[in-house]
Amino acid sequence: MAILRYATLRFITMLLTLLVVSVLIFIIINLPPGDYLSNQLTELRATGQEAGIAKAEFMYHEYAMDRPLWEQYTIWMGFTPGPQGYSGMLQGDFGWSFEFDRPVSEIVGEALWLTVLVNVAAVLFVYLVALPLGVLAAAKAKTWVDYTSSFVGYLGLATPNFLLALMLFYYGHRYFDLPIGGLMAPELEGEPMSLEKVKSILVHLIVPTFVIGTAGAAGMMQRLRANLLDELGKPYVETARAKGLPPAKRLWKYPLRMAFNPFVADIGNLLPSLISGSVLVSVVLGLQTIGPALLTALKTQDQFLAGFILLFVALLTLVGTMISDVLLMLLDPRIRYGGRD
Repeated sequence: MAILRYATLRFITMLLTLLVVSVLIFIIINLPPGDYLSNQLTELRATGQEAGIAKAEFMYHEYAMDRPLWEQYTIWMGFTPGPQGYSGMLQGDFGWSFEFDRPVSEIVGEALWLTVLVNVAAVLFVYLVALPLGVLAAAKAKTWVDYTSSFVGYLGLATPNFLLALMLFYYGHRYFDLPIGGLMAPELEGEPMSLEKVKSILVHLIVPTFVIGTAGAAGMMQRLRANLLDELGKPYVETARAKGLPPAKRLWKYPLRMAFNPFVADIGNLLPSLISGSVLVSVVLGLQTIGPALLTALKTQDQFLAGFILLFVALLTLVGTMISDVLLMLLDPRIRYGGRD
């Protein structure tokens, strides 16, 4: 019951935090002077394009951009009615992209789940690589195994993602016949899901997963190694050794569980950091994720598109943090929330 009570409390806290974050996001994206339509109106008036001016002014009023900032926010979120009635984030209307001249939901529709797919694959790669290498490096400290693992880790941290993407872009195709760019074959884009499309996506995921997950795996491996070495040097491990506990059991029973705490706590930061770090990789590899759309939206001050994507990343951060907190409570019996049981 304690874990259920805590999870419910954390969920409510997450919703309140998301509300505060949405306010900050809306304020920040409106901090630069002007906006997309204001800039467009200035250009149209300078060239005397009356038809374009009329359309831009209509859009300016239709999306309540002529109202005070606080009112624009409440309409965007769907708390108060706008020119189109109650039509905001809460009602599933994510706004209009002025740069692409399409609803935001159409632009991020397929890109959203592809972004989640790429980053979930990268997270799995990070943990599948960092866990065994980190444990192995700590268990074989100051041996060639430790030095080799550390060298691989430092190499992963030092290599820029975009450079690694370009290298795999070329050599992966040349020597392993891996597809170049994108997350599926061009002829399958826009097609309904099928077995052929799933196979194409899985093959196309190989290079992005490796590129995006390498730095995260390297950093996490180093942290796990350091935490585990710290635990292995504590008195309770020496006591277990003196009692004749086998080395494998001596490693897995307590030290590894304790070393896992920061490892699990990283879940909250891992997903958003992978998404933000994959923007440049997405551009280089031509991935159909939200990264290129976010970059374009920020450059052109396309506020509804940028606001939705940033809010989505914030949601991932909060969900990841909630999951990591609940897992920490299950993992370490020393951790208690909401007082003593």
